[in-house]
Amino acid sequence: MTTIAKAEATPEALALDGENGRLSRSLRPRHVEMIAIGGIIGAGLFVGSSTAIAGIGPAAIVSYIVAGGIVMLVMRMLAEMATAEPGVQSFPEFARLGLGDWAGFMSGWLYWYFWVVVVAIEAIAGATILAQWWPGLSIWQVAALLTVALAGTNLLSARSYGEFEFWLSGLKIAAILVFILVGLAYVTGVFGTNAGLGNWTAHGGFSPKGPFAPLAGVTSVIFALVGAEIATIAAAESDAGPRVIARMTFTVAIRILLFYVVSIALIVAVVPWNEILPGQSPFAAAIARMGIPGGAMIMQAVVLIAVLSCLNSGLYVTSRVLHSLALRGDAPAALRVVSGPGVPRRAIIFGTIFSLAALAVAIVSPDTAFAFLVNASGAIMLVLYLLIVFAQLRLRMKMEREALRPVLSMWLHPWGSIATIGAIAAVLITMAIDPDLQSQFQASSAAVAIVLVGWAARRSNLLT
Repeated sequence: MTTIAKAEATPEALALDGENGRLSRSLRPRHVEMIAIGGIIGAGLFVGSSTAIAGIGPAAIVSYIVAGGIVMLVMRMLAEMATAEPGVQSFPEFARLGLGDWAGFMSGWLYWYFWVVVVAIEAIAGATILAQWWPGLSIWQVAALLTVALAGTNLLSARSYGEFEFWLSGLKIAAILVFILVGLAYVTGVFGTNAGLGNWTAHGGFSPKGPFAPLAGVTSVIFALVGAEIATIAAAESDAGPRVIARMTFTVAIRILLFYVVSIALIVAVVPWNEILPGQSPFAAAIARMGIPGGAMIMQAVVLIAVLSCLNSGLYVTSRVLHSLALRGDAPAALRVVSGPGVPRRAIIFGTIFSLAALAVAIVSPDTAFAFLVNASGAIMLVLYLLIVFAQLRLRMKMEREALRPVLSMWLHPWGSIATIGAIAAVLITMAIDPDLQSQFQASSAAVAIVLVGWAARRSNLLT
C-alpha cells in the first residue's frame, strides 16, 4: 500500500538524524499496553467517579457506556490510520497527516497542555493521600516531590520507565479485578448480605435525576476514559509493528470500558447512590459497606498507586509529544536532542517545569488561576478527537480514490465516523449551554484560540 505522506517526513524518520539522535526502541508491547492503561486509570476512576454517581445516580452506568463508546469509535479510526500509514505513530501526527501542518501543531500543543495539567492534578491527588497518612506533611511540597521523583524515573531510560509503569499499572489492574470479584461475590450473596441489584432502583429509580441525566453526564465522565491513544505515542519506542499497536490501542479501550462500567455497576449495587459523597472514593465506600477489614486503608493505597502510575504516564507523554513537535520545527530545536540511552531529557525537564509551575499556581491562586488551567483542559480532548475523525474521513477518501483498502476498517464507514462527529458535537454543545460546564467550554475555547495564534505566528516565522 502506498502511503499518503513520505516516510522521511515523519518525526520518527527525522529522529534518525545523527545530530538529533533517536528515541530508543527498547519498549516491548507489554510496556506499551501498560503505559496506555496507566494514563487512563487514575484518580478519575477511583475518586472522580463519585461526582458522576452522586449527580446522576445508578444511570451513571449508561453515561460511562455512551462515553466509552465514543472513545472506542475514535480508537478504531486511529487503528485504521495506523495500519494504513505505518510511518506515522504519534497520536497528534495523524491529525497533521490528514488535515495539514496546522492540525499537527494544534493537536500537539493542546495534547501536551492537557497532560501537563493532568500531571499537576494527579500529583496533588497523590500528595493529599500521603498527607492523610502523615499529617505533618505539606500537600504542595509532597506534590512537587512526587513530580520530581517520577520525572527522575523518566530520565533514566525508556526501558526502566516502561518496567516501572508495567508493574504500577499491573498492581492497579489486579486491584480492580479483585474489587470486581469481591463485589460480585457480595452482590450474589456468596458472602455477607445478598445485596442483589435492588439499590439500582430503590432510591428514586434507576435514573432519579430524569431520563436525560445519563446523556448529560457523558460530558463529565468522558474525560476519565481518554488515554488509550497513548499507545500510539509509546509505539515510537517499540519494535512492535503498526498492526500490533493498532489492535492494542483498540483492545485497551475495550478493557478500560469494561473496568469502568463493571466497577461502577457494582458500586451502585452495593452502596445506595445517594450515600456516595463527591470527592470521596466510592470504591472505599463500597469496601466499607461490604465489611472488609482494613478496606479503607487498602483502597487508599490502591488510589495512591493509580495516581502515581497516571502521573508517571503523563510525564512520559508530555516529553514525547514535545520531542515530536520539536522535530517538526513546531517547538524549540533544543528539545529535539535525546541522550545516550535514547531519552529526550530536555523535553522531560521542560514538561516537568511546567507541571511544577501549575502546582505553584495551585498554591497561589487555587480558585481562579489554577481553576482556569484545569477548566481550559476540560474540552481539549474532545477537540482533538474531532480532528482525528475529520483526518480519518479525509484520508479514507484519498485511499478510495486510489482504490486502496484499509487493513483495519472503521465500522460502518462513513456513517460511523459521522455519528462520532455528531456525538462529540452534542457533548460540546451541552458544555456550551450548561451553566455548570460553561466555564470549561469557554476556557478550553480560549486555549484553542491561543494555540491557533501560535500557529499563525509560526507561519509568519515569528516563532522558530
